Amino acid sequence: MKVLHIITGLDVGGAEQQLRLLLRRLPAHCEVITLTDPGPVAHGIEADGTPVTHLGMTGNRDLTALPRLAGLIRGGGYDLVHTHLYRACVYGRIAARMAGVRAVVATEHSLGDAVIEGRRLTRGVRTLYRATERLGTATVAVSDTVAARLRRWGVPEQRIHVVPNGIEAHRFAFDPAARALVRTRLGLPLDAFVVGGVGRLVPGKRFDVLVRAVTQLPGVHLLLAGAGPEREMLRRMAEQFGSGDRIHLLGERDGAADATVGGRAADGRAVGGRAADGRPTDGRTADGPDIPGLLSAIDVFVSPSPDEAFGLAVLEALGSGLHVLYGSCPAVDELPADQAPGARHFSLGVHELATALRELRRGGPGRLPVPPVVRRYDISRSAEALMSVYEQAVAAATPVRRRHPAAVPPPQGRTAALPAAAVSLPDPSRSPDPSQLSKR
Repeated sequence: MKVLHIITGLDVGGAEQQLRLLLRRLPAHCEVITLTDPGPVAHGIEADGTPVTHLGMTGNRDLTALPRLAGLIRGGGYDLVHTHLYRACVYGRIAARMAGVRAVVATEHSLGDAVIEGRRLTRGVRTLYRATERLGTATVAVSDTVAARLRRWGVPEQRIHVVPNGIEAHRFAFDPAARALVRTRLGLPLDAFVVGGVGRLVPGKRFDVLVRAVTQLPGVHLLLAGAGPEREMLRRMAEQFGSGDRIHLLGERDGAADATVGGRAADGRAVGGRAADGRPTDGRTADGPDIPGLLSAIDVFVSPSPDEAFGLAVLEALGSGLHVLYGSCPAVDELPADQAPGARHFSLGVHELATALRELRRGGPGRLPVPPVVRRYDISRSAEALMSVYEQAVAAATPVRRRHPAAVPPPQGRTAALPAAAVSLPDPSRSPDPSQLSKR
């Protein structure tokens, strides 16, 4: 089976990293098109042996991207197109139909109750999403929570398939050597109580709650990995409360599948001080710790976001044996409590979070056994489930072409062969304002 993955961008992010992990396990010939931002994850995917094409899309209303995308799909001879993230789903579904590919799967990675990929869900966004969703074959939800949201939007039950995200659990195993090394490099006392967080620094993630809570805890340090528009605001907040020397904003960290921890490659091999491409292999990227190294260095992980579609960061932290405080995590909440005994939900309050951190500090949290929830969400199982969705989608599409070969010829890129609604959807005069659409 030949599969084309279309994604909005390939900078560092959960959906982007998830795609890379899946590509390494799917038993299919895969290629990737990124509409924008061929960042670090694109380079990693290419290093793994999967071709990546950059479409060069300039914005949400760059309609010139549509015929270019359709041409690439038509020329590739793909059996199935798989789209990821909002903008890629909208344009990718239409382009696949224009190119004559009827087996189209879309994964909904980041659908919240009120936001999609960090942006507010307006009526226009919902309308455009639902209209283009009908052009696909199946929609994959990364959790039961997302599946329920899709049903409320009116997506038919038979088109929804739940395929949870997955991780490589061994990569996040606690490493005492990496803990000491990362703390030394960052200038942290080896006996300090250190809190950690990972994510995009945007308002919806509510890292302001985490920063304010840590400022109330003398002697406690915070390692916050991520980039985004709130970085400067969080830095000023830390300084305002006299905690600038304890709040460490690390920027984007490498969570890619070839990251290394404590001198070991992802497969456990000892590789010395640097990998083949020159990157450090001691639990850090060229300018700081990678995600596994950061998790080994901290004592408690906090995810304050009140609205998540899955909760990959929480799962990775649990894989490192950490106590976790979280605002939303369907990956944990959809299972019995005994599947993740080290995870604790908290309401979005600075005082509540500070109190919980004080309690954990007094108790000396130490490391916990890796809970069952981590083994449940193995990336290999996710790839197997996704391949099953592919096979169903191709089987459902193939009879249509064979049964009516004369009545339904391939569109050959003519928009006249598309439903009128599909052709008109991206028109700038009808599309939602770009500020209401996700950058994704």
